[in-house]
Amino acid sequence: MEIHKVSWKLITCCFAATSGLVFAAALALHSSTAHSHDSAGGLGSFTHSHDGSTHAHTEAEEQALAQSRVKIEVKDGVRYIDSNGIPNHSTGAFPNRGNPNRITEQNYRFQVTADPKPAASLTPLQHQPFGIAINGVVFDPGTAEFWNGDPQWNYEALSGKINLGVDLNKAHVQPTGAYHYHGVPTGLMNNLDGSHKMALLGYAADGYPIYGPYSYSDPMDDKSPLIEMKSSYRLKKGQRAGGPGGTHDGTFTADYEFVKGSGQLDECNGRFGITPEYPKGTYYYVLTYEFPNIPRQFKGTPDKSFERRGPGGEPPPRRGGPPPPEKS
Repeated sequence: MEIHKVSWKLITCCFAATSGLVFAAALALHSSTAHSHDSAGGLGSFTHSHDGSTHAHTEAEEQALAQSRVKIEVKDGVRYIDSNGIPNHSTGAFPNRGNPNRITEQNYRFQVTADPKPAASLTPLQHQPFGIAINGVVFDPGTAEFWNGDPQWNYEALSGKINLGVDLNKAHVQPTGAYHYHGVPTGLMNNLDGSHKMALLGYAADGYPIYGPYSYSDPMDDKSPLIEMKSSYRLKKGQRAGGPGGTHDGTFTADYEFVKGSGQLDECNGRFGITPEYPKGTYYYVLTYEFPNIPRQFKGTPDKSFERRGPGGEPPPRRGGPPPPEKS
């Protein structure tokens, strides 16, 4: 068991080892409190730090930071994550022109296996969160915007072709008030110094860990240089057959295809290797700066606690502002 320093902003964090022992720390602004993480529980040993961002926080942002709460506990082989969904970093202004929603507290209660295994086949991500960050904010890459209402032509939130009011953290807000990430969360990466080391960002719904874009060039050698991981998805060549027509330019999810070997990552945007938290090796997902940003397929079996259910089993609400005008 190792001791590490923590520096977060007014956030209560709770972590646990497999014994079920919970380590809790109420952290004051820029304070440093020593606490331990037991790698036997799969949480591993990682350091949280705040980089003294020069972003001018608004009063609303400071209020949001003060309300951030998350608890992660491993008990009897299950990792439980409870949070209110409020980020531990500054955000963009919400509501805004592309997103009419305001950030509000959520009541998240997720659970995943602490010992994930590959499933017999890959599971495509449906309209639900892919996973949850260690700060309690969900990773939710999908959108509810489609060309002419056709689910085959789903708009990509980070394509630049549709304005959903996404902030610098590649995040925005659902009508429910849920702040959620569509890509690499800049604020969380800064807090973890994630540009200079492998940074554990969260856990997927199937239990596998999620890391930031930087990893060892040799997946089995932690002394090898740290490099930015590249996905193996590429834009399709030529013109779209049917639908909106035009060139495959990344506007839609269907504009991309998997090209094995074109990057370091597999169809699930992951790979097997050692990490600071898993020195014996594990399969892990990687968030990338380019598509798919957040993985769109599961290597293991996603837990049902991540399934989104509206009242009476209704489909989930729209995630952002209005879709762009449809082409005639």
